[in-house]
Amino acid sequence: MTCGAGSASRAVMSFPLPSPMRRALDLARDAAAEGEVPVGAVVTKGEEIVAEAANAMRGSSDPTAHAEMIAIRAAAAKLGASRLDECTLWVTLEPCAMCAAAVALARMKALRFAAEDPKGGGVVHGARIFTQSACHHRPDVLGGIGEEESAALLRAFFEERR
Repeated sequence: MTCGAGSASRAVMSFPLPSPMRRALDLARDAAAEGEVPVGAVVTKGEEIVAEAANAMRGSSDPTAHAEMIAIRAAAAKLGASRLDECTLWVTLEPCAMCAAAVALARMKALRFAAEDPKGGGVVHGARIFTQSACHHRPDVLGGIGEEESAALLRAFFEERR
Protein backbone atom coordinates (compact mmCIF):
# COMPACT_ATOMS: atom_id res chain seq x y z
CA MET A 1 0.00 0.00 0.00
CA THR A 2 1.37 3.40 -0.90
CA CYS A 3 1.77 5.97 1.82
CA GLY A 4 -0.98 8.52 1.47
CA ALA A 5 -2.04 11.59 3.40
CA GLY A 6 0.94 11.21 5.69
CA SER A 7 0.10 7.78 7.00
CA ALA A 8 1.87 4.53 6.47
CA SER A 9 0.39 1.11 6.69
CA ARG A 10 1.32 -0.52 9.97
CA ALA A 11 2.49 -4.08 10.16
CA VAL A 12 1.78 -6.35 13.05
CA MET A 13 4.83 -8.54 12.86
CA SER A 14 5.26 -11.74 14.74
CA PHE A 15 8.76 -13.08 15.08
CA PRO A 16 10.86 -13.92 13.25
CA LEU A 17 11.22 -10.54 11.61
CA PRO A 18 12.03 -10.41 7.91
CA SER A 19 15.77 -10.98 7.59
CA PRO A 20 16.52 -7.49 6.17
CA MET A 21 14.93 -5.85 9.22
CA ARG A 22 16.74 -8.25 11.54
CA ARG A 23 20.01 -7.21 9.86
CA ALA A 24 19.09 -3.51 10.13
CA LEU A 25 18.47 -3.95 13.87
CA ASP A 26 21.87 -5.65 14.24
CA LEU A 27 23.46 -2.69 12.45
CA ALA A 28 21.62 -0.31 14.77
CA ARG A 29 23.14 -2.14 17.75
CA ASP A 30 26.58 -1.80 16.16
CA ALA A 31 25.99 1.95 15.72
CA ALA A 32 25.07 2.33 19.40
CA ALA A 33 28.26 0.51 20.40
CA GLU A 34 30.19 3.13 18.41
CA GLY A 35 28.36 5.99 20.12
CA GLU A 36 26.13 6.68 17.12
CA VAL A 37 22.35 6.99 17.31
CA PRO A 38 21.21 3.37 16.82
CA VAL A 39 19.80 3.34 13.31
CA GLY A 40 20.54 0.66 10.72
CA ALA A 41 19.48 0.42 7.09
CA VAL A 42 19.49 -2.32 4.48
CA VAL A 43 18.71 -2.09 0.77
CA THR A 44 17.37 -5.21 -0.91
CA LYS A 45 16.68 -6.09 -4.52
CA GLY A 46 14.37 -9.06 -4.48
CA GLU A 47 15.68 -11.30 -1.71
CA GLU A 48 19.30 -10.11 -2.01
CA ILE A 49 20.88 -7.56 0.31
CA VAL A 50 22.54 -5.04 -2.00
CA ALA A 51 23.85 -2.60 0.62
CA GLU A 52 23.71 -1.93 4.34
CA ALA A 53 24.85 0.74 6.74
CA ALA A 54 24.60 2.13 10.25
CA ASN A 55 24.47 5.75 11.31
CA ALA A 56 27.95 7.29 11.07
CA MET A 57 27.41 11.03 11.62
CA ARG A 58 29.58 11.41 14.70
CA GLY A 59 32.41 9.16 13.56
CA SER A 60 32.62 10.76 10.12
CA SER A 61 31.80 14.34 11.17
CA ASP A 62 29.21 14.27 8.39
CA PRO A 63 25.68 15.41 9.23
CA THR A 64 24.34 13.58 6.16
CA ALA A 65 25.84 10.21 7.16
CA HIS A 66 22.47 8.76 8.15
CA ALA A 67 22.24 5.00 7.73
CA GLU A 68 19.70 5.42 4.92
CA MET A 69 21.87 7.84 2.94
CA ILE A 70 24.95 5.65 3.22
CA ALA A 71 23.01 2.51 2.22
CA ILE A 72 21.31 4.25 -0.73
CA ARG A 73 24.65 5.57 -2.00
CA ALA A 74 26.25 2.13 -1.65
CA ALA A 75 23.35 0.41 -3.45
CA ALA A 76 23.48 2.90 -6.32
CA ALA A 77 27.24 2.39 -6.64
CA LYS A 78 26.97 -1.41 -6.50
CA LEU A 79 24.14 -1.53 -9.05
CA GLY A 80 25.65 1.20 -11.23
CA ALA A 81 22.38 3.12 -11.34
CA SER A 82 20.91 6.21 -9.72
CA ARG A 83 17.43 4.71 -9.91
CA LEU A 84 16.78 1.94 -7.44
CA ASP A 85 13.26 1.23 -8.67
CA GLU A 86 13.48 -2.49 -7.94
CA CYS A 87 14.84 -1.97 -4.42
CA THR A 88 13.38 -1.79 -0.93
CA LEU A 89 14.88 0.19 1.94
CA TRP A 90 14.56 -1.41 5.38
CA VAL A 91 15.38 0.98 8.24
CA THR A 92 14.98 0.83 11.99
CA LEU A 93 13.58 4.36 12.37
CA GLU A 94 11.17 6.41 10.27
CA PRO A 95 13.37 8.34 7.83
CA CYS A 96 13.86 12.06 8.31
CA ALA A 97 12.88 14.48 5.54
CA MET A 98 16.37 14.30 3.96
CA CYS A 99 16.35 10.51 3.82
CA ALA A 100 12.72 10.31 2.65
CA ALA A 101 13.58 12.71 -0.17
CA ALA A 102 16.54 10.50 -1.10
CA VAL A 103 14.21 7.48 -1.24
CA ALA A 104 11.95 9.41 -3.62
CA LEU A 105 14.84 10.67 -5.76
CA ALA A 106 16.22 7.12 -6.02
CA ARG A 107 12.74 5.99 -7.12
CA MET A 108 12.85 3.15 -4.60
CA LYS A 109 10.04 0.64 -4.90
CA ALA A 110 9.34 0.34 -1.19
CA LEU A 111 10.22 1.60 2.27
CA ARG A 112 9.91 -0.57 5.36
CA PHE A 113 10.64 0.93 8.76
CA ALA A 114 10.44 -0.12 12.40
CA ALA A 115 9.74 2.72 14.84
CA GLU A 116 7.97 5.97 14.03
CA ASP A 117 9.82 9.19 14.81
CA PRO A 118 7.31 11.84 15.94
CA LYS A 119 10.11 14.37 16.53
CA GLY A 120 12.27 13.99 13.42
CA GLY A 121 10.41 11.75 10.99
CA GLY A 122 9.65 12.87 7.48
CA VAL A 123 7.27 10.15 6.30
CA VAL A 124 4.28 9.91 8.67
CA HIS A 125 5.41 12.87 10.81
CA GLY A 126 6.92 16.27 10.09
CA ALA A 127 7.40 17.10 6.43
CA ARG A 128 5.54 14.01 5.18
CA ILE A 129 7.67 14.08 2.04
CA PHE A 130 5.68 11.53 0.04
CA THR A 131 2.46 13.57 0.33
CA GLN A 132 3.97 16.76 -1.08
CA SER A 133 2.98 17.81 -4.60
CA ALA A 134 6.68 18.33 -5.41
CA CYS A 135 7.36 14.65 -4.65
CA HIS A 136 7.27 12.84 -7.99
CA HIS A 137 7.72 9.34 -6.64
CA ARG A 138 5.94 7.67 -3.75
CA PRO A 139 7.21 4.28 -2.62
CA ASP A 140 5.09 1.64 -1.00
CA VAL A 141 5.46 2.36 2.73
CA LEU A 142 4.97 -0.01 5.64
CA GLY A 143 5.93 0.89 9.21
CA GLY A 144 5.94 -0.93 12.52
CA ILE A 145 8.14 -3.87 11.47
CA GLY A 146 10.29 -4.54 14.54
CA GLU A 147 8.99 -1.38 16.18
CA GLU A 148 9.29 -2.54 19.80
CA GLU A 149 12.90 -3.69 19.46
CA SER A 150 13.96 -0.55 17.61
CA ALA A 151 12.21 1.75 20.08
CA ALA A 152 13.84 -0.08 23.00
CA LEU A 153 17.31 0.37 21.43
CA LEU A 154 16.69 4.09 20.95
CA ARG A 155 15.31 4.58 24.47
CA ALA A 156 18.26 2.78 26.05
CA PHE A 157 20.75 4.79 23.97
CA PHE A 158 19.30 8.16 24.94
CA GLU A 159 18.70 7.21 28.60
CA GLU A 160 22.42 6.42 28.91
CA ARG A 161 23.25 9.91 27.69
CA ARG A 162 20.94 11.83 30.01
